[in-house]
Amino acid sequence: MADPQGFLKHTRELPGKRAVEERLADWQELYVPMAEEKTIQQAARCMDCGVPFCHSGCPLGNIIPEFNDAVYEEDWQLAWQILSETNNFPEFTGRICPAPCETACVLGINQPPVAIEHIEKSIAEEAYRRGYARPNPPSSRTGKKVAVIGSGPAGLAAAAQLNKAGHTVTVYERNTRIGGLLRYGIPDFKLEKNVIDRRLALMEAEGIRFEVNANVGANVDAKQLVRESDAVVLAGGSTVPRDIPSKGRDLAGIHFAMDFLEQNNKRVAGDDQSNVPEIHAKGKNVVVIGGGDTGADCVGTSNRHGAKTVTQIEIMEMPPMERDPFTWPNWPLILRTSTSHEEGCEREFAVLTEEFLGDENGHLRAIRVVNIRWGRDQTGRNTFVKIEGSEREIPCELLLIAAGFMHPQHEGLLTELGVGLDNYRNVAASPEHNYQTSVPKVFAAGDMRRGQSLVVWAIAEGRECARSVDAYLMGGVSSLESRDVGKLALGV
Repeated sequence: MADPQGFLKHTRELPGKRAVEERLADWQELYVPMAEEKTIQQAARCMDCGVPFCHSGCPLGNIIPEFNDAVYEEDWQLAWQILSETNNFPEFTGRICPAPCETACVLGINQPPVAIEHIEKSIAEEAYRRGYARPNPPSSRTGKKVAVIGSGPAGLAAAAQLNKAGHTVTVYERNTRIGGLLRYGIPDFKLEKNVIDRRLALMEAEGIRFEVNANVGANVDAKQLVRESDAVVLAGGSTVPRDIPSKGRDLAGIHFAMDFLEQNNKRVAGDDQSNVPEIHAKGKNVVVIGGGDTGADCVGTSNRHGAKTVTQIEIMEMPPMERDPFTWPNWPLILRTSTSHEEGCEREFAVLTEEFLGDENGHLRAIRVVNIRWGRDQTGRNTFVKIEGSEREIPCELLLIAAGFMHPQHEGLLTELGVGLDNYRNVAASPEHNYQTSVPKVFAAGDMRRGQSLVVWAIAEGRECARSVDAYLMGGVSSLESRDVGKLALGV
């Protein structure tokens, strides 16, 4: 245990944020560095519980008390080794993970939980600064070739693990740069893209090959790729957005959130955008439909564009402000206010969009909404009724639909391969069947398999899938452990 009285001496403390006016003027990360001694104090708050529920809260099974203890002892190299055993990309999760480990923290029952996410990010940054994060290519190669389709967190994690096992791995990405959701779906103010490039340089030095502008199922023959590979991992994500099919949906000015975010991220990166119609919020009344993280990213991006107003509406009721203590250690349903909301946003809950209203030129000018009241019908199902007299119009020239995703794109890759689908129209490849699809030597992981989820779950799935692929290639015995037991931490 780091400090038996640490949780009594110190309270939770996180890095400060740059002033709103300053951060709205650029796309840089919004947090300011925190002094090293402050991070060590946060690590000291860990109680090294007899049953550390943070392990089960983390989809990766990170060995959290042990790396906290290493940070407290200022042994950053050991902390990095412990963290790297279970998490391929702590520099990503330390920035963008919602930290389910913290909601499962035992200290969090009656105090603010340990700042695990911040500690994780600090370990990763110290590792890069001190030179602990360096290429570690396999000592030998198996002669097996694996194609990973999709370069998001699931695909990158699978590629890293399979390369570690000695297989020759090539990652195929249909876009112009590697990173998938990490690069195109998350704004730079949450994850600057040099953080991704830094990791990709390590992966390339370890022997992983990356192919961009490689749309398997379009300009790359999917069946031929399967024939030429010993195994294929499908990690293309869940990319078909959920629409809002209200009257007036065809008006100009209505866009899916990911189209807006991807275009902006490419603009920030300096990519040529002259061949696509511009989606920009400057001077506009912006409405975001959807109350999740993607919606919040649209809010922050719109404010940086210089939107006139930003409103975020959600069909569900407003969650409670505080956590019900009986939900511990599970993920609680509470109202979460992001840094984007702090920068300026009207939030409305239990609001139904009824119609999109246009001007004489066919461009969106407003949306008609109505407040609703949720309840249950006679069968116990959730249902709602409209509140009479609550109908109104919200001025809007740019509407961003951030209502989640339905399933992966079927046209092209999936239809060409003929893989089976589950009831949700995701690729059928359950963990019980070792992530194997209905097509021999083809596996699937991440959102393409499980549906829309967290980046940390995608990394976990990529690791688990890689273990199954390795066992398949090596005759049933894998050199990879899907959830490492932390031999370094235990001194074994």
